[in-house]
Amino acid sequence: MEISVIITNYNYDKYLARSIRSALNQSFNKKEFEIIVIDDCSVDNSKKIIDSFDGKINTIYNEKNLGLAASCNKAIKSAVGKYVIRLDADDFVHKDWLLIQHAFLSNNKDMDAVSTDYLELDERENILKRKCGITWPIACSIMYRTDQIIQLGLYNETIPREDFEFRKRFLEAKYQIYNISIPLYRYTMHSNSLSKK
Repeated sequence: MEISVIITNYNYDKYLARSIRSALNQSFNKKEFEIIVIDDCSVDNSKKIIDSFDGKINTIYNEKNLGLAASCNKAIKSAVGKYVIRLDADDFVHKDWLLIQHAFLSNNKDMDAVSTDYLELDERENILKRKCGITWPIACSIMYRTDQIIQLGLYNETIPREDFEFRKRFLEAKYQIYNISIPLYRYTMHSNSLSKK
């Protein structure tokens, strides 16, 4: 298995099906990637939506609310892909998202991870801005080598914005992240977004 796509969800039933569909509809070989959806004790209709994709995705239901970082770590530990990449439940991706990033990492052994540019959208999917994945980094749309994430001790579960702290550790370990200047990720701006809080 080449890639594990991790979708963390907490009460995002409004967007969740779109996110999962965008991961399922990738142009990358379907036999070479898995989708892990981890639900952190949602109290909306998320479970019904996740169950509707039964047989197409791998699911993890937390028995208690663990928070984003702990949920990510739990999913990474269960991942079987050589590479791991995050997709937020309220976002979605271009159909060539996995294909392009995997091709880059496979052909550039000196690079440890690859990110992409992204489009900021409003709730109606209107484009607000195009953002550079290096200048304006986000937690998602970075394809890491799974063994390197585990070697670095995964995400810190005791702090907010675990992605910034992990990225700092990743770069301090002399690992490199290359950014592809193609907006393959769709980042939804809304009032309930975790990154806004």
